[in-house]
Amino acid sequence: MELLLVSLASVLAGFIDAVVGGGGLILVPALFAVFPGVHPATLFGTNKSASIWGTGIAAVQYSRRVQADVHSLLPAAGAGFCGGFAGAWAVTVVPPDFLRKLLPLILLGVLLYTLVRKDLGREHLPRLTGRAQTLAACAIGLALGFYDGFFGPGTGSFFVFLFVRVLGYDFLNASAAAKLLNTATNLAALILFALKGHVWWNYALALAAANIIGSLLGTHLALKHGASFVRIMFILVVSALILKTGYDAFLR
Repeated sequence: MELLLVSLASVLAGFIDAVVGGGGLILVPALFAVFPGVHPATLFGTNKSASIWGTGIAAVQYSRRVQADVHSLLPAAGAGFCGGFAGAWAVTVVPPDFLRKLLPLILLGVLLYTLVRKDLGREHLPRLTGRAQTLAACAIGLALGFYDGFFGPGTGSFFVFLFVRVLGYDFLNASAAAKLLNTATNLAALILFALKGHVWWNYALALAAANIIGSLLGTHLALKHGASFVRIMFILVVSALILKTGYDAFLR
């Protein structure tokens, strides 16, 4: 029964993650609810062992339909991988508790900005080219990679927002780029958790398969309905993240 419940959660998480990021909002709480006595690091590691597959498959699916600037995104993915490792190391030295109350406020700012700027992310009009775009993408990858390793919630959604706001991508192209970078940050975290023995490999296969199913469905809908659909999903997911992180920070 436990495996069935977390597998269903993994399907939904894969769907959300493929469209706009934020799948951890679904799967991580489900793992904590079903296995309340297990060490948190093991549940985080098991979550990464599933989410990396869904995110990776989504990256491949997007690459077949969305023309990505690989010359900028591949170095950015490398920067994200390094940032993920650095963040995971930092969390062993500095507790991330100060971010718990700050995160919902940052997310609220992202949501309000997106709602006010109704044209934001509707058209794909990259602001930078060449080396400037590569450096900006690497800066985003390094910063959010560090955040993902250090704390994590909402990383995929932050990737989408920054690619839209900073680089001028539409929401569909931003989501496609976010999948590649988020796969790299997930891989860094998964390697670290695995080396520390914090992955339930007996659950990982089933959760990965479920995550891939959700990812394929989410990618199909995003590619079919385009940037407007992804924008709506972004607003819904960020709103849910505000409620969840706000509750964790101020009410729990």
